[in-house]
Amino acid sequence: MATNVSVALGEVTRPTNGLNIVLWILQILAAATFFLAGGSKLAGVAPMVEMFDKIGLGQWFRYLTGGLEVTGAILLLIPTTVVLGGVLLVMTMVGAIATHLFVLGGSPVPAIVLFVMVGTVTWYRWLALISEKNGRGNQ
Repeated sequence: MATNVSVALGEVTRPTNGLNIVLWILQILAAATFFLAGGSKLAGVAPMVEMFDKIGLGQWFRYLTGGLEVTGAILLLIPTTVVLGGVLLVMTMVGAIATHLFVLGGSPVPAIVLFVMVGTVTWYRWLALISEKNGRGNQ
C-alpha cells in the first residue's frame, strides 16, 4: 500500500538542465568556501584558534570541525556522494548557527547562507537520487 509521501517521491524527476547548472554552481561555491574555512581551521590560523578558545571546548573541536568541513567539501563535488557531503555540511552549519547565536555572539548570517546553499543542493540531489533509484530519470 503506497502512502502519499511515497507516491509523491515516486513522481519526482531529475532536475532540468538549467537547474542542474545552478546546482553545480552552488556546489562548487559551497565546496570552495568549506574547503577554505576548514583548511584555515586545520592550519591553525590565529582568528580560528581564538574563536575556538571562546567556544571553550578545546582545540580538538577546531580540528574536528575543520576536518568535517574539508571532508564535506570533497564529498560535495563527487556526484555519488553529494547527498552525504551535503547532510554532513548542513549539520555542521546547524552547529555553527547555534554557536553564533548562543555562545560567540556576532552574526550567524554567513552560516545561514551556507546552510541554505548546501541544503538546497542536498534536497535537489536527493530527489534526483530517489528518481534514479525508482527508474524514473528524465522522462
